[in-house]
Amino acid sequence: MTKVRKNIPVSERHAADMRRPGYAAAYKTLEGEFALATALISARARANLTQEQLAARMGTTQTVIARLESGRVKPSTRTLERLAQATGSRLKISFEPAV
Repeated sequence: MTKVRKNIPVSERHAADMRRPGYAAAYKTLEGEFALATALISARARANLTQEQLAARMGTTQTVIARLESGRVKPSTRTLERLAQATGSRLKISFEPAV
């Protein structure tokens, strides 16, 4: 007999996981990195570019773009400036009060 797996939306899975103390604490710690990764992906999507196209405009590789968008690396300000220019965006860095 084949086991059928139900697809669960990411938002539902995330909400369930956020009720776990260890997960919630780890997510809070990484929240800034997730926000940056989301902003990078959004800029590329607004420019209607694939990772490969963005990489070509920036003079880098698709692998580098994938790493940036994964949130696993912290880009330099210069890299963010190049990404903004390549996507027709304006880079804006701000500081907000800690909550």
